[in-house]
Amino acid sequence: MSEKTLFTRIIEREIPAQIIYEDEHCIAFNDINPQAPFHALVVPRKPLPKVGDASVDDAQLLGHLLLAAGTVARNAGFGHAFRLAVNNGAEAGQTVFHLHVHVLAGRAFGWPPG
Repeated sequence: MSEKTLFTRIIEREIPAQIIYEDEHCIAFNDINPQAPFHALVVPRKPLPKVGDASVDDAQLLGHLLLAAGTVARNAGFGHAFRLAVNNGAEAGQTVFHLHVHVLAGRAFGWPPG
């Protein structure tokens, strides 16, 4: 990726965000357009455009994102019930092409989603 994404700019502190978690591999912040009472994004520091672009070499990072998402939910008081969502591509609803995991909680969710 030649141009910095919005999320890379947040990671590099060029754009402000309500950061609620970070470690050496990822950062999490509140979504500016929440779809639930609690809606955060967990974003890897490595700029992968989408989950479909990940390779076997990224397996540990992908697992880490899920563990971090659980930590984010627990820290917000929603460890008992939360939903994770990852959109892959524009037709699936992805708008920022830097892999991210949505952590949603605080309301009932239906199935199937979408």
